[in-house]
Amino acid sequence: MKILLADDEKPLLNFLARGLRAEGYECTCLNELHEVLPFIKKHMPPVVVLDRLFGSQDSLSIIDSIKTLPSPPMVLMLTALDEVSERVKGLEMGADDYLCKPFDFDELLARISALRRRMSAPQQVNQNNIKMGGLELALQERIVFLNGEELALTKIEFELLLYFAENQNKVLSRERILSRIWQTYSDPNTNIIDVYVSRLRKKLEREPQLSIQTLRGNGYRLALK
Repeated sequence: MKILLADDEKPLLNFLARGLRAEGYECTCLNELHEVLPFIKKHMPPVVVLDRLFGSQDSLSIIDSIKTLPSPPMVLMLTALDEVSERVKGLEMGADDYLCKPFDFDELLARISALRRRMSAPQQVNQNNIKMGGLELALQERIVFLNGEELALTKIEFELLLYFAENQNKVLSRERILSRIWQTYSDPNTNIIDVYVSRLRKKLEREPQLSIQTLRGNGYRLALK
């Protein structure tokens, strides 16, 4: 599998490339932020390992452009900014995972493997649309409409909303959500589910009859008020 490594620390970049190539990955290295988006558009790597800061430049500035591409890659962000608020910000902006420096190389490999599982997970085939109040999911086109207007969602947001809609009014545990959406059977010790639920809630605000409810100790459910 091809991986784009983008970091302004050349020694780290070289170390990661050597290690990942030894594991069988095909790596390309970039150390300038302005080179990242054009490379992704041209070569479409499945996974991008992206440093958060390039000098005074914040790579979050290009996340939206990456994620709105026709075939967006999975983005694993590396950062020395280890505050919870910074990790949440990165996930809210569209990063698929977040790893703080310094990190163990085995953990990096595990995160990349998790991203690969998410990419290769089979999609459910259903010819019918799902409707719930003013919400409609067109499953073949993978488009969501809210009160007749198209709702912009990332791939993970769509998958999570689809899972809720398929199980409307049913409580989904965190374990079930992690297994279905992130293909993991253990808690990643992050609040990634809460982040994505928060993002969906904001995008569903225009339909007051819909609510993603949090049931503490049990999970979440999508319900009509």
